[in-house]
Amino acid sequence: MSFIPDFWTLVAFCTAAFVLAVTPGPDMTLMISRALSDGRRAGYFVVAGAISGIFVHTSLVAFGLSALVLASPTAFWVLKILGAGYLLWLAIQAMRGSSSFSVEKRNKSDRSRFDHWLSGLSVNILNPKIIIFFMTFLPQFVDAQDPVFTEKLLFLGVLFVVVSSPVVFGVVYLADKVADWLSNNPKAMRLLDYCFATVFSLFAFRILLAQAK
Repeated sequence: MSFIPDFWTLVAFCTAAFVLAVTPGPDMTLMISRALSDGRRAGYFVVAGAISGIFVHTSLVAFGLSALVLASPTAFWVLKILGAGYLLWLAIQAMRGSSSFSVEKRNKSDRSRFDHWLSGLSVNILNPKIIIFFMTFLPQFVDAQDPVFTEKLLFLGVLFVVVSSPVVFGVVYLADKVADWLSNNPKAMRLLDYCFATVFSLFAFRILLAQAK
């Protein structure tokens, strides 16, 4: 199949994708936070939302739409404000003690599965740094003159999800296991609330500093 890169390109891409998957970011922070506060299933739906975001970013890059966003100062500024604002909202939610819970509360979350999915999608697609990343990362593995350039980019986007999914699902699983201990240690959980709030705030600040070029 012509849209599949050669073996060594695949090896290099998979290695890079794995390293990127284990690198903490807003997505992973949200996955862990929801797994701790609302349970493993909630964390999995956040993962599904983030994966949906990756498919969106891949498609935007493959069809040249991401370049239009980066080329427009106004569009990029709006995206930064929305992305930073959403992360700050998540920080406020953490500060309000959304993770101070009992096991019973975790199993009766007010958030729906769609809410968790939408949160994962939002934190992903509203991050301009991810647009910049995909604009610079994926094209490195495909020759711009390749007649199936678009198809190869889409294939690599799917492959990125395949490589990174075991990592993020594993992180959610471990977070859920730790939650049982944390549920009996409210002070530790409250400290974790502040940690999540701080991390979300720092990521928001980094997004505001992001430059399109």
